Amino acid sequence: MKVELFDFHLPEELIAQTPLAERTKSRLMVLNKENGHIEHSSFSHIKEFLKEGDCLVLNDTRVLPARLFGVKEDTGAKIEVLLLKQTEDDTWETLVKPAKRIKEGSMISFGDGLLKAVCVGESDHGGRLVKFQYEGIFYEILEQLGEMPLPPYIKEQLEDRERYQTVFARERGSAAAPTAGLHFTEELLEEIREAGVHIAFITLHVGLGTFRPVSVDDVNEHEMHAEFYQVSEETARLLNEVRENGGRIITVGTTSTRTLETIASAHDGQFVSESGWTSIFIYPGYQFKAIDGMITNFHLPKSTLIMLVSALAGREHVLHAYNTAVEEKYRFFSFGDAMLII
Repeated sequence: MKVELFDFHLPEELIAQTPLAERTKSRLMVLNKENGHIEHSSFSHIKEFLKEGDCLVLNDTRVLPARLFGVKEDTGAKIEVLLLKQTEDDTWETLVKPAKRIKEGSMISFGDGLLKAVCVGESDHGGRLVKFQYEGIFYEILEQLGEMPLPPYIKEQLEDRERYQTVFARERGSAAAPTAGLHFTEELLEEIREAGVHIAFITLHVGLGTFRPVSVDDVNEHEMHAEFYQVSEETARLLNEVRENGGRIITVGTTSTRTLETIASAHDGQFVSESGWTSIFIYPGYQFKAIDGMITNFHLPKSTLIMLVSALAGREHVLHAYNTAVEEKYRFFSFGDAMLII
């Protein structure tokens, strides 16, 4: 299957650069996965498309302010460090710019020495392993010195860093936000609960590989990045009960989808409490075992995310929906509008 099959024309002006003043004011496109029918609505009306007994599954990961700006101690050269994942106590896999300046043993200082990092090795794709040195609590220092690692297609400065967090974010560890969840407020979630819809939480820490372009021509040759996930006993029990009672499981975002499909694929369609790393790659031809529907944003052309959406709703239906979104001037990507596929 060729990657070109998932291409579409996207005018640059439709890439949302800033979040809306109110989270729930995003537009909502509702796509029927069976016949491709499209309905236009507002995200504030999302509960009208949900039924009593359904379950929304949200990713409660919290984005780290993972971009640090410092200087190389021996030369004073400016260095940018992006945290990817923690490998052991105080040691992180990172991306460094310019990487060629940082060799094993190089020391980088941040915030006038409040935080220091020494390079202890190299990792895949030109990354660097660094060990941090500090006094106090690492995450508090990171909150003080770090910046949000916004996606490369967002050029505007984010005034309120909490707008790149979901209102239910609590488990620190992501390099990017699970953006389908950005549309919810606590008030809207309460309205959904009052309508008899269950709310469940999983955790998947989003890696920067989510922004990495597909560099092969054939979909089958692409290798997914691995991301850490965790599902509690409470969530697994609730999902199994919803399934047994005939309710629909509707994931919020591709991260929640990949987590549940990873677990259901390994356990004959059942949900269990577990944690681990997933590199599941979902594209057309995949048979879904966990979910019935999904809320998601509008994704990049030729990305693994639009491939996942196409697996659920059909490539032709999805591309027609995306072309309609362009014609109707929907806002795309992280701070953009939403699509509900049911």
